Amino acid sequence: MVLRLGIDVGGTNTDAVILDGRKVLAGVKCTTTEDVMSGISEALEAVLEKAGVERANVDVAMIGTTHFTNAVIERRALDPVAAIRLGLPATACLPPMVDWPEDLAEVVGGHRYMLHGGYEFDGREIAELDRDGLRRIADEIVAKGIRTAAISSVFSPINREMEEEARDILQAAVPGLSVVLSSEIGRIGLLERESAAIMNASLLSLADKTITAFGDALKGAGLTCPFYVTQNDGTLMAADMVRRFPVLTFASGPTNSMRGAAFLTGVKDAIVIDIGGTTTDVGSLQKGFPRQASTVVDVGGVRTNFRMPDVFAIGLGGGTIISGEKDDLTIGPKSVGYRLGSEARVFGGGTLTCTDIAVAAGEAEIGDPSKVSDMDPDFVAAVRARIGEMLEDAVERSRVSPEPLPVIAVGGGSILAPDRIGDLEVLRPENFAVANAVGAAIAQISGEVERIFSLASQSREDCLAQADSEARATAINAGAVAETLDVIEREDVPLAYLPGNATRIHVKVVGDMEGLDA
Repeated sequence: MVLRLGIDVGGTNTDAVILDGRKVLAGVKCTTTEDVMSGISEALEAVLEKAGVERANVDVAMIGTTHFTNAVIERRALDPVAAIRLGLPATACLPPMVDWPEDLAEVVGGHRYMLHGGYEFDGREIAELDRDGLRRIADEIVAKGIRTAAISSVFSPINREMEEEARDILQAAVPGLSVVLSSEIGRIGLLERESAAIMNASLLSLADKTITAFGDALKGAGLTCPFYVTQNDGTLMAADMVRRFPVLTFASGPTNSMRGAAFLTGVKDAIVIDIGGTTTDVGSLQKGFPRQASTVVDVGGVRTNFRMPDVFAIGLGGGTIISGEKDDLTIGPKSVGYRLGSEARVFGGGTLTCTDIAVAAGEAEIGDPSKVSDMDPDFVAAVRARIGEMLEDAVERSRVSPEPLPVIAVGGGSILAPDRIGDLEVLRPENFAVANAVGAAIAQISGEVERIFSLASQSREDCLAQADSEARATAINAGAVAETLDVIEREDVPLAYLPGNATRIHVKVVGDMEGLDA
């Protein structure tokens, strides 16, 4: 069997598990520290001791992190970026970062450039690439000491040649400049794709430091195994890939929880509620993976269109503050968060939280039950009923069919979930509190293809087969076992506005990592 170490770094807790094949040997929760790395080291040492395994026997480590999402939300550790768009004379009225919050645009420098170039929807050039303009921008980049650039071209997902040529011109003029191309990250929509590329570019230095620190933390614990980072579709990225595309880790925390929920229950289609200390994340599980969002996704106040799980959050968790009486009851969204261990009543504090209610109702054994033993049973019942209503509203919002799918409750706060939500059964699996770390530990390898095919000279079936083959080859090259690959997404969208009877095909496959059996 293969020993896998899974670590999930959340805003409140850092969780770690050791898996032997499909068996969870041990799971621990530690408080996330300000420097993140010491929290990882603490969780690492605790789970190794609890599992009783030799460090040398751990075969692989998988890490999930909210590090990069939090950096954008908190506006910290972001690099200045030269945001260059190729599209004039079109798009002039909407410059790069036009819809960004002012504070975030200021943090990344507000360096906006617009040049002639780009393509029409049918692949014709809007204008010739302004090569002289690029060289002038290169001079400004040097003068301003900028180290990263993001290049976006109109309709570059159809033709990325101009973006690639612009990158080559800049890097020839500015050796060592890091360049992100929008066609490598986002979809057709220009502003959202451009914003995703700029955001990714601003995170490159942080990504390099973080990945280096992850490696150092593992080495410091005496682990010599390879490590991977989970991305937001429930699959893995090698360290070098994270250094290039840190935005692909956004929302990997909820994704890990949903993948862990599927693994721990064996249920592939369900609604998952992940109840943490401050919020509850809710999403739909399809074939064991989170359903992907089909529209733009807001990250830190910026609209982006790169892939993200379709997960939303409500202000309900173990640390959620309760105020008022039965008739004017208020639950959240404020929370004591990581101060739960000192401010909740069962821990000797003076703030009434959802955890206190769970203990008073006899549904959890945490802290000192005598400190909530005098609570009015009718009030406790009223709070429980309101929590049930909040969860039912969230679950109904996530349902896409009338099928009676089960609800899987995971996370340290899932003691708050009732046994049934509406007409749906609630499953609470063993090791539910560390489902996110389990999800990280079982993450798989993916391969993906999304491009436009012409049906003028080949059939649709042949195009689908070609895309399928390319996606499988990508996954195998990344380390997946061919026999375990399974197609989880296949889209075929005819593009009537393009010549040659064109169609956009998207295929995604996933499989187990070589030597593993998830």
